[in-house]
Amino acid sequence: MDIQHLVKMANQIGQFFEAEPDREQAILDIGTHLKRFWDPRMRAAILAHNDQGGDGLKEIVALAIKSQRELLQPVRH
Repeated sequence: MDIQHLVKMANQIGQFFEAEPDREQAILDIGTHLKRFWDPRMRAAILAHNDQGGDGLKEIVALAIKSQRELLQPVRH
């Protein structure tokens, strides 16, 4: 999985939700979008990337990933 492609997609999502006047709501919406539309492998990869410094991620996206880690964590059976 190409992490730079995931970073680009996450930043596009962040850019869309950044227009929300309520920043906290925007952060929640980014996390919800990632949970709803990204498969578990994609979420695991972006979580790991953020843990390693999140190079290239917009600030709002990095905050969303960090603050909603539990939501984004792939379910383990």
